[in-house]
Amino acid sequence: MTHAQHTPQHGDNGAAHHGQAQHGHEHGHAHHHTEADSQAEILDLDAEVLAGHITDITTWLPLNEPPRHIVDLGCGTGAGTFALLEQFPDAQVTAVDSSAAHLQRLREKACARGVEDRVRTVQADLDATEWPDLGEPDLVWASASMHHMADPDRALRTVRELLAPGGLFAVVELAGFPRFLPGDAPEGRPGLEDRCHTASESYHAEHVPHRGADWGPKLAGAGFALEGDRTIDVNIEGSRSEAVGAYALGSLQRLRRSIVDTLEPGDLAALDQLLDTDGPGSILRREDLAVRTERTVWAARRES
Repeated sequence: MTHAQHTPQHGDNGAAHHGQAQHGHEHGHAHHHTEADSQAEILDLDAEVLAGHITDITTWLPLNEPPRHIVDLGCGTGAGTFALLEQFPDAQVTAVDSSAAHLQRLREKACARGVEDRVRTVQADLDATEWPDLGEPDLVWASASMHHMADPDRALRTVRELLAPGGLFAVVELAGFPRFLPGDAPEGRPGLEDRCHTASESYHAEHVPHRGADWGPKLAGAGFALEGDRTIDVNIEGSRSEAVGAYALGSLQRLRRSIVDTLEPGDLAALDQLLDTDGPGSILRREDLAVRTERTVWAARRES
């Protein structure tokens, strides 16, 4: 898939979106994290930090009966896959992503949890005209992946054709990038995070134009019957959680890459102080971190 779950919006990332963070994929390059490694770690942290909210969504889904075959589109490292396996103990999940590294990580987790016989992984680019054979699922789950599609309307129509009659499609998205700092932080550059987000929005408007879309009308346009939507407020205090600190660090490192050329020099310097894990201003030393965002799910049914 193009970048599904690779850039979690937290990302869903997704991504994923996120912490059984496993740091074993360096293949002999002990100090050289690849981009795939850093994406995978963010997705694992996202899964850990937001686990309760994923469970809230899987329990809310308006299903007629428990699904037996689920497809997780843009599965990343498996945040949704494992939540769905836990929620629906009789289900099999087909986990689809474009990243071989993410799928390998997902398989390792499935083996560690003893559920490898319930998971099938498929590497595929979902922007390709022809999708691989994914069977006839009665639930399709897409968390922080639909907004990465080059042609989301075509992807929605393909999902509708894929689903069993009466099957449900759950689209889950985060409302942009999560916030971690209070408004008066950091000292000397209050409001830094807001300015970083503003700089990031223009980047994402160009590169990820469907981020933040209202998927309800798009689902209706693709022939689905919308069963409902729900927005869950995420506000997780992070003062006692190492995972929140690591999640904030990794997320802001990714954010920096998209805004390094547009951020005002004083703000960039302040951001770099936060990201300097050895420095006194490191985000990992802060006692006031939180994860604040919203997660919205749209549930839509294939009626015939």
